[in-house]
Amino acid sequence: MRRRLLLSTLAVTSIAVLLLGIPLAFVIPRLIYEENEQQLEQEATAIAADLDTRTISAAPIDTNRLTRAYPDRSITIQPPHDAPPVTAGMPAEDGMLSEQAMTEGGTEVTVSRSSEEIREEVASSLLLVLSLALLAVGVAVGLAVLMARRLTLPLMDLAITAERLGSGAAEPVGHRYGVVELDQVAQGLDRSAERLSSLIAAERDFATDASHQLRTPLTALSMRLEEIIAEAGDNEVVREEAEAALAQSERLAAVVEHLLGRARRAQEQAAAPVAIDPVLEQILSDWEPVYRRAGRELRLVGEEGLVAVTSEDGLSQILTTFADNGFRHGDGTVTVQTSSTDGSVVIEFSDEGEGVSEELAGRIFERHVSGHGGTGLGLALARRTAEADGGRVELLRRRPAVFAVFLRRQGAGATGDGEDPGLTGPT
Repeated sequence: MRRRLLLSTLAVTSIAVLLLGIPLAFVIPRLIYEENEQQLEQEATAIAADLDTRTISAAPIDTNRLTRAYPDRSITIQPPHDAPPVTAGMPAEDGMLSEQAMTEGGTEVTVSRSSEEIREEVASSLLLVLSLALLAVGVAVGLAVLMARRLTLPLMDLAITAERLGSGAAEPVGHRYGVVELDQVAQGLDRSAERLSSLIAAERDFATDASHQLRTPLTALSMRLEEIIAEAGDNEVVREEAEAALAQSERLAAVVEHLLGRARRAQEQAAAPVAIDPVLEQILSDWEPVYRRAGRELRLVGEEGLVAVTSEDGLSQILTTFADNGFRHGDGTVTVQTSSTDGSVVIEFSDEGEGVSEELAGRIFERHVSGHGGTGLGLALARRTAEADGGRVELLRRRPAVFAVFLRRQGAGATGDGEDPGLTGPT
C-alpha cells in the first residue's frame, strides 16, 4: 500500500506539474521578449523626446550622456535628409532586438539590445520554473511518505490484531490511531474480541460440564462390563461379547476425551510415529461382524508394516468414519487399501455402490452436508482431525466412491512453505 500511495502521489503531482509547466515553458519566453520590446520602445521614445527638446534649444547631442544613461544598449540616431547617423553605446551587431521612435523633426531613433542577453534571461526563468517544479514534486513525495506511514503502520497493526483474533487470542487491544475510519475498524475488532472471548469462555464451561457428565456414565459402564466378565464364568460367548463391549466403551471414552480436548483448545495428543497395521486390525475387528451380518465384506489389501506420523486416536476416528460411511452409504465389498510414497502413507476406502453425486462432491466435507439423511459431521470432523496432525482427507473418485487419508510418513520432512512433500496426492 505504501508503494502504491507513493506512486499515485508522484503520478498526480507529475501530471499537475506538466500541465502547468509546459504552458509556462511556451509563455515565459514570449513574455520576456514582449517586455524587452516594450522597454526598448519606451527608451527610444524618451530619447526622441529629448532630441526634440535639444532641437528647440539648439544643443548638440551628447553621446557620452546617452551611453551612461542607457548601458548595454546600441543607440542609432538618423537625422533626416541623408545626414550621417550618430551612434552611442555598444556597437550594433546582427541579431539584436531593436525598436524605433520618430522625433517631430523626422529624426529616427533606434535602440537595440543583444539577443544573447535576452536568451540568458529566458534560460534563467525556465530554470527557475524547473526548480520550482522539482521542489513541488519533492514536497509532494515527502508528504506522501508521511501520509503513507501514518496510514500503513496502523493498517499493519490492525492486520496483526486481526491475525491474533483469528488465532484465538481474543483480547481487546485498545489501540487508536487518530484517523476516524481506522479507529472505527479498531473499535469493531475490539468488540469482536470481547464477543469471542465470551463465546470461548462459554464453550470451555460447556466442555468442562460435558466432560464431567460423560465421563461418569462411561466409567460406570466400564465397571459394569468388568463385572459381567468376572461373573461370566465358563460362558465363553458372554465373556467375548462383554470384552468386546468393554473395549468399545474404552475407545468411546478415549474419543470423547479427544473431542472434548479439542473443544477446550487443550493440548491435543501430539502426532508421533504410529504403526498402521494394529489400528487397521482393530477397525476390521470392530466392523467385520457388522458387514458380515449385512451380507457384505470388509477386506484389507496393500502394504504392511507402514508407520505414519499421526495420533492413534485421531487416525482411529478417521478410519471409523470411512468404515461407517461405506456401510451406510455404500454397497458391496468395501476394500481398505494401504500404500506409500516417498513422503506419505495413504489409506483408501472404496466400495461398489453408486458413489457421490456431482452436486454433492464439491461440498462433501462441509459440516451438515449429507446426501443420505445423515448428520453431515463425520467427514468434516475426519478432515479436521487429519489436518490437525499434518495430514489430509480427500475424495479421490466419485463413482464408485473412494475416500483416502494421506498421512506423513515417518522420516519425511516438511517443505519450506509448510506442506509435507508427501501430501500431494490427488485432490
